[in-house]
Amino acid sequence: MDYRVELRADCSHCQALCCVSLPFDQGESFAFDKPADTVCRHLGNDSRCRIHHALVAQGHGGCAAYDCYGAGQRVTQELFAGVSWRDQPLLQAAMFESFRRMKRVHELRLLLHEAARLTLPSSKASEREQLLACLEPPRGFNRESLAALELAALEAAVRAWLRSLSGVLQPARSRQSLMLLRR
Repeated sequence: MDYRVELRADCSHCQALCCVSLPFDQGESFAFDKPADTVCRHLGNDSRCRIHHALVAQGHGGCAAYDCYGAGQRVTQELFAGVSWRDQPLLQAAMFESFRRMKRVHELRLLLHEAARLTLPSSKASEREQLLACLEPPRGFNRESLAALELAALEAAVRAWLRSLSGVLQPARSRQSLMLLRR
């Protein structure tokens, strides 16, 4: 499957996990404080935002700009078989934590997939594939495997790999610049 499709939010297949599990602080992007694992006051019983049409005008530009990169529907549909946290309150803590973890997984996957658009030396391409294999297990994730994922270590490894590209890509950019100057 094309990663750009898989890593795209589809709110119609989610249970508004971002509107409940994530915290936000009053400021430029949000009109009020909301702690994690608390239902946003604008969330309707149908798991849809009652002010979605006017988020920015009502001080919630952060919500308008937010993207879970497909983590919400993946957690809802794959890990919890479409069950709603409203219908199964005992699953709330697990669903909300799974969403926060899956969002981080999807953010890292997106970075690695986008990096494939660069001309990478084979060693860096191989390292990228190894990192993706950890973030895209062949059988996918279940609740237990997602919870057991060493996410902090993987995040550090992805960030270190991205930083390592500067030394590899910079010379290529310099060569391209020199070639343009010679023309």
